[in-house]
Amino acid sequence: MLRAIIFDVDGTILDTEQAILQSLQRTLREETQQDYPFEALRFALGIPGKDALQRLNVDDVEAVHQKWSAAVLDFSHEVAVFESLEEVIQHLATKPLQLGIVTSKTAQEVVDEFEPFGLSEYFQHIVSASDTEKHKPHPEPLLKCLDALQVAPEEAIYIGDSIYDFQCAKQAGAKFALAHWGAKSTIGFEEADYVFYEPKDILAIVK
Repeated sequence: MLRAIIFDVDGTILDTEQAILQSLQRTLREETQQDYPFEALRFALGIPGKDALQRLNVDDVEAVHQKWSAAVLDFSHEVAVFESLEEVIQHLATKPLQLGIVTSKTAQEVVDEFEPFGLSEYFQHIVSASDTEKHKPHPEPLLKCLDALQVAPEEAIYIGDSIYDFQCAKQAGAKFALAHWGAKSTIGFEEADYVFYEPKDILAIVK
């Protein structure tokens, strides 16, 4: 029985790829005087920003993360809700379901980068990277959201675009659906419970 659908944000609800990569590229150029091509930074999509900066061996992760978060807002014109997803979320909100969000964004990034799109009202609970000690692919964020919604893992589907989303769902005991529109590939997701090629595919599981 399906009682909850939980979404990732970046690459699932919001098309943020260009904003994240361009702002990170600019921040690193200013901080390290190095030019990183997009392909070298693509790993940063879908993981907490501080984790990405640690992997890049940035000296002052805290300060650079703040600078990067500010820079993302300069590219907000590059961000959009994926086509038809808003209508799908509105439709899901009319069903006897709980809706939630588990994102690698910090609480402040949720306020700055997600709330302007006016979708927060449709979700009963949002878990950001500020809310847990451990982050995806660890199951803690998803389990925290499920606990708040009072839904068992096996009664929930987590929709995401990254391998970390998949691993998080599996370790939590929830079903996983790949948001193919954000992931662009099914490689590594062979054991996903569902592959949704476009947002409207989600509606097939709630009829």
